[in-house]
Amino acid sequence: MLELKHISYTVESEGKPLSILQDINLTLDGRFIAFTGPNGGGKSTLAKVIAGIIKPTEGQILLDGQDITDMTITERAKAGISFAFQQPVRFKGITVKTLLDLAAGKRLSVHNACAYLSEVGLCAADYINREVNDSLSGGELKRIEIATVIARGTKLSLFDEPEAGIDLWSFQNLIQVFERMHRDIRGSILIISHQERILNIADQIVVLAAGQVQQHGAKEEILPGLLQGRSCIKTTGSCCGRKG
Repeated sequence: MLELKHISYTVESEGKPLSILQDINLTLDGRFIAFTGPNGGGKSTLAKVIAGIIKPTEGQILLDGQDITDMTITERAKAGISFAFQQPVRFKGITVKTLLDLAAGKRLSVHNACAYLSEVGLCAADYINREVNDSLSGGELKRIEIATVIARGTKLSLFDEPEAGIDLWSFQNLIQVFERMHRDIRGSILIISHQERILNIADQIVVLAAGQVQQHGAKEEILPGLLQGRSCIKTTGSCCGRKG
């Protein structure tokens, strides 16, 4: 269970304080949680605060009752948090197999490494010895990154707009991957997304706008209103671009 208590984040802009997150209070105990809302609403910032990439100006973060507010990103990773960036990092000189070994924290057998790649719909023989570099497409990198998250087996897996920058075919495959993760994963998944198909497989939905929680509840309570408004949800593509 993840608890966010009075989380705020303020930066300086042109010599004046700019509030990005304002007194966020959330208790997240679902298996699959989706953050959505207009662009600029604070979703990615909040995910980075949870992962430890950004330190909040105020507030407290608890993971299964443990205060992780002052933990570094490395310490949070060891405590059980994974973070998948909107644009996956490319690692010249590192093979897919080595990346999976690092994620798992041990040297995997080729059989086990291939099993993780198969889970995300990649033919293992074609990828196991390839470098994680510019020769891979955006969709391939996304799925390899998800495979590393599965290999880690963490308490909380964060994904920042996994659909960003990939083609429709890859998006269809990503949906199937997340459906399998939702069914099989032992920990919780938190995904930032504007996509109706991703929101539709969530247990809980959190709507963020202007740095504040506008709505939070079960998918059955929140999604119908979002679909009726259609202000930030699309079947394909991204948010309409309205600023919070």
